[in-house]
Amino acid sequence: MNTQNLILKGGLLFLAAVLSVSAQTRSDYTTSYTRSTYGAVAGDKELTLGGSGISNKDFNNSSGGVNASLGYYFTDTLEGTIRQSVSYANPEGSGGADWSGSTFVALDQHLFARGALRPFLGINFGGFYGDNVSDTLAAGLEAGAKFYVQPKTFLFALVDYAWVFHNSHQASENFDNGAFQWTVGIGVNF
Repeated sequence: MNTQNLILKGGLLFLAAVLSVSAQTRSDYTTSYTRSTYGAVAGDKELTLGGSGISNKDFNNSSGGVNASLGYYFTDTLEGTIRQSVSYANPEGSGGADWSGSTFVALDQHLFARGALRPFLGINFGGFYGDNVSDTLAAGLEAGAKFYVQPKTFLFALVDYAWVFHNSHQASENFDNGAFQWTVGIGVNF
């Protein structure tokens, strides 16, 4: 038996098993959710994942990034979060890849306690670092929205205006030299 045939049969067997378990599980219970039960409550945790990328047809001029966050709801609407992002760039003719990252803590206030749409405003503090990035502190203001597609699963968009500084004196002076960052992705509450 060749490898391709074995992989095909294994995949079909796996699909049949998943569909069988799914059908059994679905018939065992039914839960009714209303839009008012969508979203996190005090004590819930939250995990988000997002990413992006772009490349030319030869894959020799590309960039991309991935980000993740872990949050905790202090109340039904106040969330503390730690966010990590890693970015990669391989500009044509540069002779190699550049890696950079950022780590931030944030405090977000959601405007509604329940419902499928949960806009929020927040503040953050952290730092940037990497190959061609000056390691520096940064602070920012942020706004975003979560759209719950299931009671504990959502799509999100986040826009952040961050400015960098090396000491507290520069923090107020560098506000006008900030930059926007954006993130889109998926998240779950648990």
